Amino acid sequence: MLIVVTYISSLVNLYSISYMSDDPHSPQYMCYLSIFTFFMPMLVTGDNSFQVFLGWEGVDLASYLFIHFWFTRLQEDKVATKAMPVNRVGDFGLAIGILDRFTFFQIVDFSTIFTRASAPRNSCIFCSMRLNAITLICILLFIGNDGKSAQIGSHTWSHDAIETPTPVSASIHAATMVLPSFEYPPTALIVINSAGATASFLAATTGILQNDLKMVIAYSTCSQLGYMIFGCDISNYSVSVFHLMNHAFFKALLFLSAGLVIHAMSDEKDMQNMGGLALSFPFTYAMMLMGSLSLILSYTKYTISGNFSLWLGSVSVLVTSYYSFRSLFLTFLVPTNSFGRDILRCHDGPIPMAIPSVLLGLRSLFLGDLAKVLPVSP
Repeated sequence: MLIVVTYISSLVNLYSISYMSDDPHSPQYMCYLSIFTFFMPMLVTGDNSFQVFLGWEGVDLASYLFIHFWFTRLQEDKVATKAMPVNRVGDFGLAIGILDRFTFFQIVDFSTIFTRASAPRNSCIFCSMRLNAITLICILLFIGNDGKSAQIGSHTWSHDAIETPTPVSASIHAATMVLPSFEYPPTALIVINSAGATASFLAATTGILQNDLKMVIAYSTCSQLGYMIFGCDISNYSVSVFHLMNHAFFKALLFLSAGLVIHAMSDEKDMQNMGGLALSFPFTYAMMLMGSLSLILSYTKYTISGNFSLWLGSVSVLVTSYYSFRSLFLTFLVPTNSFGRDILRCHDGPIPMAIPSVLLGLRSLFLGDLAKVLPVSP
């Protein structure tokens, strides 16, 4: 995870130097990006609940700062105001889950908690339901994951995150937030599994109807996170971790490639106003094609037990293929709908923006062979 975090963060920083060079608030942007890069390693290296919570809240702070980066625009003020309360609901569930875990185990260290998790625990009453203590803790932790990962019920803020500068969208959507689940509470696993499968299906079908290039990729992230979650909850941890790593690379690649198009098209994000850009953007088209193929083919890695997850996951596979190739066709292959002056100015990005895309593209294509032998234990 440290390799994934530091590798992608370094490439996004390199890309941002050129992308944000004309922005008057570029120093402020780089400061915010450093905050995000600082808290992500804190999160993934945490071996106890307290450190994980600090990293979690730090990433939340950086997300808010980026969504509100262009503070002089009314739309950015609105979406930042909406995103913060939704995340606070999820973080409240996470905090209560951590406190309950400390109450039951009297410790915050993960290794000790996992060792003692199989011991029987007293039941408790929650929302008029009698639940096992481990079941309650897992559901509360999932509420925190649900808010941060924009899963079902909290998905309303994910598409607002595209108001951030495009390089930041690459970092935020690559930094997926999936918490591990315990093996012992079957009720919690059923709830989380159903929520993940439903979110993957709803987000994928919503992406079909979007014409904003970044919005399609944002809903794709919600769908991908649903796959990771219900992959964990059917105890297929190695596949979920592999997909988390692969998703980080190809989702960053897709956002950076979209940034190349938007930057050259005078901040135009509507795919219906594009078209015919393959000749003007041969490099960017190749990068987005690689990212889209990685997005589609990664789904075939899953073997899912359970009829509900199986059918929703299978339909999401088809929908993912559709909206991925739809975005490619509308942006690069159909007859152009752009203004002549925009087409004349179109060109691939400069070298500092192209190098990160190439490196991410190579990782997206070959990560499967590199990571397939990694042992991942429950």
